[in-house]
Amino acid sequence: MSSRRPRLLQAVTPLGWSVAGCAAALLGAGYGLGWAELTAIGWAAAVLVLGALAHLFGRSAHDITLSLPVDRVVAGERVPGQVDVRNRTGRRLAAVTVQVPVGAGLAEFPMPSLAAHSGIDEVFVVPTARRGIIPIGPVHTVRADPVGLVRLETVLTQQVELYVHPRTIAIPSMSQGFVRDLEGQPTRDLTASDVAFHALREYQSGDERRSIHWKSTAKTGRLMVRQYEQTRRSHLLVALSLASGDFADEEEFELAVSAAGSLGVRAIRDARTVSVLTSAGPLNTLTGTRLLDGLSGVELAPGVTDLRALSRQAAAGVAGLSVVFLLCGSSTPLAALRASAAGFPLGVEVVAVICDPGARPGLRRAGGLSLVTIGFLDDLQQTLARGAAA
Repeated sequence: MSSRRPRLLQAVTPLGWSVAGCAAALLGAGYGLGWAELTAIGWAAAVLVLGALAHLFGRSAHDITLSLPVDRVVAGERVPGQVDVRNRTGRRLAAVTVQVPVGAGLAEFPMPSLAAHSGIDEVFVVPTARRGIIPIGPVHTVRADPVGLVRLETVLTQQVELYVHPRTIAIPSMSQGFVRDLEGQPTRDLTASDVAFHALREYQSGDERRSIHWKSTAKTGRLMVRQYEQTRRSHLLVALSLASGDFADEEEFELAVSAAGSLGVRAIRDARTVSVLTSAGPLNTLTGTRLLDGLSGVELAPGVTDLRALSRQAAAGVAGLSVVFLLCGSSTPLAALRASAAGFPLGVEVVAVICDPGARPGLRRAGGLSLVTIGFLDDLQQTLARGAAA
């Protein structure tokens, strides 16, 4: 009982304490001065407070379940949420208000009094117009009087998160041929099995029999085996700046996030080695879903690592790079892009994807740097495909 009493006192709102104080003052003044009017007003205020307190008695025994059909969607899709309220007791429960925090908003449902072993369902729509991670819940019930003198909240469910992924576009595998790195670059290291044929040599103990070249063996009378140049497996890096100075506005940044997701997911599906690096750190590229989860939470911020510094980090910290995509906006100068590309070792193909909504798509070379301009997300597929065919 002692633990419940402080909770009831905390349920009294500032307005409730003000009305209670006024009631006490009016009753004291009315009886002290003999003013019947003040006494009547004081008693009216006291009755109002006592009536409000009556809303706090009794326990909230509602059984509430919060459910979503999915926990990951693409920006723009409609996601219905459902709140199931059940009375599993053998008595009638009083009417309450059920509130569900949805991101920065609030879904509110007035629930009528529920008979024993009955229930009711309510559906709400989660807004997903913008990419992000939306916290939903925890659901709580609210008991309050109509005037607002008391308000008692009871938390009933845990919070869940809805990942709103950026919109992506399917990029064909052939589009990556634009950087001439579909099969890796040959090295001077020789191996018994690979793609790039080098020469024939005599069979040695321990060589695999499947490498024997039987036509040459028949001509020379000695066992001859194939020898190959070992190819370097493609390691693709997508670098996304989160610095507000690299983008003119939020629209450019959202286009860059979608482009980064499209490139990363394509590389993961092609079973390439891929790294996605942002100003806040690397993202998980184990699966396409994990990558999009990470991209759901990235945001522009002032004072974070810009594209040039991010490129230096990538060149120093990521080994074996073969292709690098630098994602930026229209406010990034060409000199900064050239300086970013210059930090990578020789042989690394660097492509700057400039996201400028509404701009005409284009592909051009600036020294050792490829510049891809996209005005819409679809331009990324078309421009890379044109480059591959060129």
